[in-house]
Amino acid sequence: MAKIKEVITTANTHNILASGTQITGDISAEEDFRIDGTIEGNVNCKGKIIVGNNSKITGDINCSNIEIWGTVNGDISCVENVILRASSFLKGNIRMATIEIEPGAKFDGSCSMYKE
Repeated sequence: MAKIKEVITTANTHNILASGTQITGDISAEEDFRIDGTIEGNVNCKGKIIVGNNSKITGDINCSNIEIWGTVNGDISCVENVILRASSFLKGNIRMATIEIEPGAKFDGSCSMYKE
């Protein structure tokens, strides 16, 4: 008789704010966070944040990585990488380790890099 092995899988935990959802207030997340809705408040995330194409955040963001497709009005403090996609609009200051800006991205603010 064949033995059956127990298979344990773990999926990455992701938080999702769906399109059409609006939140007023500060948010904290331990894992990656995809935002497709609207947030009026500060966002703190120990993982990566993806700001979807039709999303809007009004408030400051602290995270490890961020990829912006939508609109952010506020300052960003990012431990690692910031990516501004062509459809993004960012009005605020950025502090990060590295940055990528695609042609067409709109950025109104200042940018400073962490010293090694």
